[in-house]
Amino acid sequence: MNPCFTVHRLAAVASAVLFIVGSHSVAAETPQILLWPDGAPGAVGSEDTDKPCVWLHRAPAETAGGGAVVVCPGGGYRGLAMSYEGHEVAQWFNELGVTAVVLRYRLAPRYHHPAPMSDAQRAVRLVRSKAAEWGVDPARIGIMGFSAGGHLASTVATHFDDGNASAADAIDRAGCRPDFAILAYPVIAMSGEYMHRGSRDNLLGENPPQSLIDNLSNEKQVTERTPPTFLFHTAADKGVPAENSLMFFQALRRAGVPGELHIYESGPHGVGLARKNPVLSTWPECLATWLESRGLLAKKP
Repeated sequence: MNPCFTVHRLAAVASAVLFIVGSHSVAAETPQILLWPDGAPGAVGSEDTDKPCVWLHRAPAETAGGGAVVVCPGGGYRGLAMSYEGHEVAQWFNELGVTAVVLRYRLAPRYHHPAPMSDAQRAVRLVRSKAAEWGVDPARIGIMGFSAGGHLASTVATHFDDGNASAADAIDRAGCRPDFAILAYPVIAMSGEYMHRGSRDNLLGENPPQSLIDNLSNEKQVTERTPPTFLFHTAADKGVPAENSLMFFQALRRAGVPGELHIYESGPHGVGLARKNPVLSTWPECLATWLESRGLLAKKP
């Protein structure tokens, strides 16, 4: 067994009837939940792409530990890898007893910042507001993202609030600070030699003001309230250089925030769980060990 992995994987979730959503399939009993049933703020139309939503993958009742995570697929802020960076990841979390919600957030060219951030913040609020109903511990709700979805997850980990106690909407009363963050080959920088130009242009437009570039360069936004963070990257990543993860990890250290960073020597960008790669497939095992070590898997007494 790989030394990173000390958690015995639970039995896989029983097979279920599947249906197709776009180019991916999800279990028929996996509910799709609109983040704003009456219309998202700033929506420019009424198509599916104007309606941010989540798919709820609840952990099996017999193995659920109370943890939950919002999963943000990547795609350069212009598309979404909903299968291998979304629903497959959610199913993996379910095997660990963690409830997962897969986020469909708004994208370019119809939407730019702050729409994706608002969608992801709302997803965290939704899970926290539904904690009792979904069997989730409101103090163990995290966010995970891949590539540009990693940028979105790091944005929520560095741009959050504690909710509006006087809001009429129960979801808005919940805070959107995640209790932990998981960043897989994330876009972090919005300027400099290591930025991913396509993600920046899609999120901020082609000529954003410097103040916006700095605000969304999340290595510059880490504070002592940024949640503990796990990062994974490969040194050979030619799409998003590993320096993105390094810069965020160094910022965590400066702020005194716990973090764990894994950089593998080889491997391309966009590997997801890397199940077919005998080396890279160990990164989810290291993540499981990290989650366990932080008390994010075990049931509370």
